[in-house]
Amino acid sequence: MSTNEEQDRLKVSPPKTWAAGLPGVAHALEYALGQTSVRRTALTLLSTNQPAGLDCPGCAWPEPERRHRNEYCENGAKHVSDEATSARVTRDFFREHPVEELAGRTDRWLNQQGRLTEPMVKRPGATHYEPIGWDEALGLIAAELRALDDPDEALFYTSGRLGNEAAFLLQLFARALGTNNLPDCSNMCHESSGVALNQTLGIGKGSVSLDDLHQADLVFVVGQNPGTNHPRMLSALEVTKRNGGQVIAVNPLPEAGLMRFKHPQKLRGLVGRGTELADVFLQIRPGGDLALFQMLNLLLLQAEDEAPGTILDRAFIDEHTTGFDAFAAHARTVTWPRVLEATGLTREQIEDVHARVLASEKIIVCWAMGLTQHKHGVPTIREIVDFLLLRGNVGRPGAGVCPVRGHSNVQGDRTMGIWERPPRAFLDALEKEFGFTPPAEHGLDTVEAIRAMRDGRAKVFLGVGGNFVRATPDSDVTERAMRSCRLTAHISTKLNRSHAVCGETALILPTLGRSDRDVQAGGEQFVTVEDSMSQVHASRGRLAPASPDLLSEVAIISRLARLTLGGRPGLPELPWAEFEADYDTIRDRISRVVPGFADFNARVREPGGFTLPNPVNRRVFATASGKAVFTANDFTSLTAPPGHLILQTLRSHDQWNTIPYTDDDRYRGIRGSRRIVMVNPADLAELGVADGDRVDLVGVWTDGSERRARSFTVVAYPTVPGSAAAYYPETNVLVPLDSVADFSNTPTSKAIVVRLEPA
Repeated sequence: MSTNEEQDRLKVSPPKTWAAGLPGVAHALEYALGQTSVRRTALTLLSTNQPAGLDCPGCAWPEPERRHRNEYCENGAKHVSDEATSARVTRDFFREHPVEELAGRTDRWLNQQGRLTEPMVKRPGATHYEPIGWDEALGLIAAELRALDDPDEALFYTSGRLGNEAAFLLQLFARALGTNNLPDCSNMCHESSGVALNQTLGIGKGSVSLDDLHQADLVFVVGQNPGTNHPRMLSALEVTKRNGGQVIAVNPLPEAGLMRFKHPQKLRGLVGRGTELADVFLQIRPGGDLALFQMLNLLLLQAEDEAPGTILDRAFIDEHTTGFDAFAAHARTVTWPRVLEATGLTREQIEDVHARVLASEKIIVCWAMGLTQHKHGVPTIREIVDFLLLRGNVGRPGAGVCPVRGHSNVQGDRTMGIWERPPRAFLDALEKEFGFTPPAEHGLDTVEAIRAMRDGRAKVFLGVGGNFVRATPDSDVTERAMRSCRLTAHISTKLNRSHAVCGETALILPTLGRSDRDVQAGGEQFVTVEDSMSQVHASRGRLAPASPDLLSEVAIISRLARLTLGGRPGLPELPWAEFEADYDTIRDRISRVVPGFADFNARVREPGGFTLPNPVNRRVFATASGKAVFTANDFTSLTAPPGHLILQTLRSHDQWNTIPYTDDDRYRGIRGSRRIVMVNPADLAELGVADGDRVDLVGVWTDGSERRARSFTVVAYPTVPGSAAAYYPETNVLVPLDSVADFSNTPTSKAIVVRLEPA
C-alpha cells in the first residue's frame, strides 16, 4: 500500500475512555483465528502463562500465584497467535522477492508472510537470498569470526525474546571469543532505570512484587501506557483499587486503560462499568517528571519543617541512607515558577497529589520509557528514589520502585550476563567455572555498536531475535552502518526489515519460537525467563515446530561456538554439544556463576518457579557506602522554539515492539493508517495547521542538523499543549544517533523538537 493509499484509509473517532472488556476478547480471538486453526489457537492460548506452559513473549508482567485459565491479555493473545501462525516463508518466497523489493515493504507486510522455515544466505553481489544448509551457514559465520583482526570487530545483539539458557551461552561464546560487545534492547529502553537504580540502591532492578502492588496505599504510574504495552498490569491495579489504594497517572496523553478497566475475565468487566483506575491524571509536559518529583520532595521537606518528626522517616534516613543533607539543600532551591513551567501543571494539582502522599503510608512508583528515553532520564529516576527514601518507602511491604519492562526476558538476559559492562564479580565467576579469562574491557552498547559499524570498526553482526534496524535511532545512519558490514546474520522466527538491510554476506537463521516444542538429543527441553519482578519460571512450547529444518537458539549458538572456538590456542574445550543436548547442563553452570540461582534445576521445576532475592528488600544496599544514596538532580526544561512542538514516539495498540499487527490504534480512535501525528487543537490553531492536513515532521537539533519524516496526517488529539505524538518505528529517523540520555546512552525518543511543514 502506498503512503497516500494508507492515509486515504485513515478514519478517526474520539479516543476511548476505557479498556478491555468484550471488545478486547473479540479482537484477540479475531486476530488469533485469522492466523491459524481453532485447535492451534486453543493449544497456545490455554497454555500461555500457565505453570506447565509457555511464557508469553509479549511483555514481562509477572503471573499471579493463583492464575486464571486464560491468564493472558488481548495483546499477549495476538503475539502468541502471531508466532503460531500457519503461514510459512519458503525458499520459493525468496526466489520471487529480491532483497531490494523486501527493503521497500512495510514492517506489517513482512511479518504477515509467516514463519521462516530454512536457513537462507545472500552471497556477495547477489540480489536474492537462496537456501543454505546449517553446516555451511554456521561455517560461514565461524570463518568470518575467526578471520577478524580483533574480536571486538564482532557484535552480538539480543532482544528480550531470548531465554536464560541461550542468553547465558551467547555471552559465554562472546567472552570466550574475547569481546564484551553484547549490546541489547535494554540499551534502548530501561538502561536509564538500571543506571539510576544501581547508583542509588545498588541493584538495577525493581524491588516490588505483585503482592506489594496489591497492598499499596498509593501507586504512581508515570510515563507508561499499560493498557497497550502490558495490559495485565491493569488487573493488578484493579486489585489495588479494590483494596482501598489510589492510583496517580502521570503522562502527556490520556490513556484509556488508566481511566477505566473492564476486566475481561470477570463478570463485572463484561457487563458492568468496570473499575475507574486513576484517581488523579496529571497531564504533564514531556520531560517534566523530574520537576514534578522535585517539588513533591520540597513539599515533604517543608511539611517536616512545620511538624518535625511526623513526616519524614528519620530513623530510616539516618540508619540506611547517605547524602541526605546535600539532597535537602538542593531541593530547597526548587521554585514554583520553574516547576510549573516544566510540568505544565497547576500548583493546585501538585498540592493535591502532595496531600495524597501525606495520607499514604505505602507508596510505589511505576514507570516505563516515558521516563527513560529523555536526556535527563537517569536524574529523573534518581529523584523518584529520593521521593521514596524520604518516607522509608523502600525495602518494606507495599512500597518500592517498579520499572515495568515491556519485553519478556530482557531483565533475565541482563541477569545472565548480556551486558557490555559486566561486573568484575561476574567475570571472576565465569573464569572459575570455565577455566578461561574473560575480557575485562567494557564492550559496545547499541548506540556505540552502530557507530562502530558506521566507522568500519565492527565487521560482523549477529542478531539474536529483534529487528535491529527498526528498533534503533537515526534510521538512515543505522541502515548504512549495517550495509557496511562484511557479514550480518539474524536468528529469527519471522521476516523483518533487518533481513533486507544486509551486509556483504547476509544470513537468516530460522529458530524455534516460544510456542514450539523443543526436542533435543536429551529429550524434550524447556527454557526459563525472568519477569519484571524477578520471578524465574519455565516456558514450554506445545506446538510442532514450524519446519523440520528449525534449530533452537541454544542449538544454533552451541554449534556456532563449537565451530568458531574449537582448537583455539589457550582456550579450554567447552562442552557445547552437552549444552545443546540437555539444557539442564546449562542451568547447572548458571547455578554456579549467577548469584541467586543455586539449585536452579530443582527450584525452577516447582510450580511458578522462584523469586530471585533482592537485597533492597532487606534494606541492604550494594552501593559503595552500603547505604541507599540520596542525590541532587538538576534539570533543564525541555522547551520548543516558536512554531515547534515536542514530539514523543510511541506504540499503537495493535503493535508489538517494531511490528504492527494492524494499522489501527483502537483506544486512541485511529484506524487505517500509522503515518499520523497527534497534536493538541490549540497548537494546530496557533500553527495554522488544520486537522487532516498532510505534513512532514522535521526534527530540529541543537547542533543545527535536521531530519525529516515524510507525509504524516495531522490528527487533532488531546495531547498536552506544546507536544505531539507519533508512532515508532516510522519516526525513529528523526532521532540522531548522538542524542542520548546522560549516563545511560539511551536514545531520546520521547523528546524530539519538531516543526510541521506542508507535505
